[in-house]
Amino acid sequence: MTDLDERLISGETVVRTTSKHWIAPLGDSKWAILMIVGALIAAWLQGDSTSGVTGFFNRGLELVRLALFLGGIAWIVYNIVAWRTAEYHVTNRRVFGTDGLVRRRQTDTLLTSIADVKTVIPWLGRMLGFGHIRIASASGDAGADNFTNVRDVEPFKREILEQKAGAGTLGEPAADAQPAATPTPIPAPPSSADITATLGELARLRDAGAITAAEYEAKKTELLARL
Repeated sequence: MTDLDERLISGETVVRTTSKHWIAPLGDSKWAILMIVGALIAAWLQGDSTSGVTGFFNRGLELVRLALFLGGIAWIVYNIVAWRTAEYHVTNRRVFGTDGLVRRRQTDTLLTSIADVKTVIPWLGRMLGFGHIRIASASGDAGADNFTNVRDVEPFKREILEQKAGAGTLGEPAADAQPAATPTPIPAPPSSADITATLGELARLRDAGAITAAEYEAKKTELLARL
């Protein structure tokens, strides 16, 4: 069983995986490169004298040169190993990633708790195909995940949004689904007693002048037709 399999929960499947771009160890090694450049400068400044004050200076410069060179090389190797082991995954339930080496960092964000997904693609990233992604959760900045120098950052973001949309509508009715129509109850036909009472009320209104004789006869014909 791989480390990835051990991190998956029941019913969870990986739908997209990406990693850091090869530009990542270069960006992380800028100080290491400066250390190596400093070692080269120290070697250029170092003289051949081994006695007196100059000799003491040269021996000290030699130690500095070795420290800078070996430290820079070790730092670059560390960054390369960290780059090779970094992975980021989108599943049908969450987004999680692993990066770092000495300080190993593992992140997990449930799709249902994601509030926003933002990407930043520098001008060099547009040419080489990498960018940075920030996943904000409902807890705000405290729960935000930042993945830097990620390969195929836009497809990765799109997959997060698609999976989040699927997770958010799971178990909910479709947006265009119409509720079932409630059948309109059919009124019961009036009884003869009701019609007789209504005719008596209409006759009273006719005699009182509230309705005309023609209106009375029209309503009477209508009511009698219902019998």
